[in-house]
Amino acid sequence: MVNYVLDKYDRPMKDLRISVIDQCNFRCTYCMPKEIFGDDYQFMPAQELLSFDELERMVKIFAQFGTEKIRLTGGEPLMRKNLDELIRRLSAIDGIKDIAVTTNAVFLVKQAKKLKAAGLNRVNISLDAIEDEVFKQTNGRGIKTSPVIKGIEAAREAGLNIKINMVVKKGMNESQILPMARYFKETGDTLRFIEFMDVGNHNGWNMDTVISKKEIIRQIHEELPLEPLDANYYGEVASRYKYKDGNSEIGVISSVTDAFCSTCTRIRLSADGKLFTCLFATEGYDLKEMIRSNQTDHEIILQLIKIWTKRDDRYSDERAEGKPQKKEKIEMSYIGG
Repeated sequence: MVNYVLDKYDRPMKDLRISVIDQCNFRCTYCMPKEIFGDDYQFMPAQELLSFDELERMVKIFAQFGTEKIRLTGGEPLMRKNLDELIRRLSAIDGIKDIAVTTNAVFLVKQAKKLKAAGLNRVNISLDAIEDEVFKQTNGRGIKTSPVIKGIEAAREAGLNIKINMVVKKGMNESQILPMARYFKETGDTLRFIEFMDVGNHNGWNMDTVISKKEIIRQIHEELPLEPLDANYYGEVASRYKYKDGNSEIGVISSVTDAFCSTCTRIRLSADGKLFTCLFATEGYDLKEMIRSNQTDHEIILQLIKIWTKRDDRYSDERAEGKPQKKEKIEMSYIGG
């Protein structure tokens, strides 16, 4: 395998996020508010989605740039038929060391074992509350926590590594910070709190809705003392903390109050083949057109070098600096997390 060097650029392209489907069985208030994504919302037709052959080809190309981690997202990625087949194919690619799925966990009861057998290493599970009444409000479907908890248990039984992601929004679920910390401290699963971000254009974000990393850590530390941990790797977005009386840990992703644009190593591919260098981007690059117009791998590689080495995304930094914000951004439901 040829390894390409991204000259004059100090950030590796380590982490590829692939949205495999734009549909979701939850339509959470954070990324798919029901006033926009109602029951009559038209999702992508199947022919618009990148095929498994196309995705395998693209991952082989990205691996030549040093990409090691693949995160399959959505929508809800477990709604994509035969996802285990895709995972099996991607896990066999030289250079790919870690494959994860971001999911709401509901389908893990049936799929966890076969996904693990196919080569899945871990699951990032979205759970924004541990108490039913709050969770029903956040997921927009009146769904209780029990299907998610059963999915987490299935993932644990299958031997998958687990991270739990909680988006914290003031006025919605900040009451759940400590209950979530208590619950997952006992299970030993890593819990990551995420500051509510202005992804997309319809989630009602403003600075008054943000609970900061500092406040989240303060609340937990007062009851469950914490100590900071070093990052696991360059570009890790979560600030890590360990409970002083055990081995469990938490993390906080603080894109709003403590931005990390300068060390971002992520690149994102939408379900219909658009490439984005930032979660807050306004437009992407059409890789599907490159693939389906019979461009060679070498021609695609040259385009990727131009895209990556010219990226100047600083959205979170610029927000913190008070600079004007982009009016229309891609939606979280389209690009994934």
